[in-house]
Amino acid sequence: MELPRFALDRPRLPAPLIAAASAVGAQAQQAYAATELARRLALAREAIPEEFESGKPRLLRLLGEAEVLFEPIRRPRRTIPIAPTTNRQVAMILPGFATHPVRMRYLARQLESAGHITKRWGLGRNWGPDPGRFDLIEERLLQLHARHARKVVLIGWSLGGLYARELAKRQPGSVAKVITMGSPFSGSPRANNAWRAYQFITGHSVDAPPVAAELAVKPPVETVALWSANDGVIGPRCAAGRPAERDRAIALRCTHMGFTYDPQVIATLLAELEATHP
Repeated sequence: MELPRFALDRPRLPAPLIAAASAVGAQAQQAYAATELARRLALAREAIPEEFESGKPRLLRLLGEAEVLFEPIRRPRRTIPIAPTTNRQVAMILPGFATHPVRMRYLARQLESAGHITKRWGLGRNWGPDPGRFDLIEERLLQLHARHARKVVLIGWSLGGLYARELAKRQPGSVAKVITMGSPFSGSPRANNAWRAYQFITGHSVDAPPVAAELAVKPPVETVALWSANDGVIGPRCAAGRPAERDRAIALRCTHMGFTYDPQVIATLLAELEATHP
């Protein structure tokens, strides 16, 4: 059956109107391309060879990080035996990327219950490195050293551990020990499940941080790397490092989020503080 011709005809816009709409669309695209949002999205979508991400945790490991949702239920029932320290230490705790120091409050309280002194880094949420922020952390370290008249143990989780290593290189005379927890100081900076989010939020590539750093170079103080094969965010090899990049590596069985509350982590930190030389 043949349809009436008027049913097949479609209304056509005048050519000048089509051209004007196309020009407006092109201008809008150009304006968007020049925005900070577009630049950050391009960083997050950066195309790289697969080998650059080799070693990052698989999706199943990343899903395992959801275990943190059960922590509020488990915590009130948990009992961690903590003996009083015979070697009191001052420790500055540095939070992971995009986290607030409150995330590490539970861990800090466990160390304090043994008699150690714990201090926050004093900068709120960790939105990534910049020269001004790093100078403030360095000043905070020097103040703690002077106030307590003793070297400070730096305990850094994830990105916070990278800060700790670089601080110890700048001020080795103020640092007693560096302890990193799931910190990617070795290997490819993309062997993890966080680098795209990191580049979008910070606005810079993981290859070109705004603070000069040689992440794999060991600080001139005792340096201990805590790492876990269950880490769903950071590649275990990157967090463990090579022998020349740290003094010791200690394998644990926790998730990446678990570095802030797992009893095994707390017991390991207490042992490290107890064995720290004055």
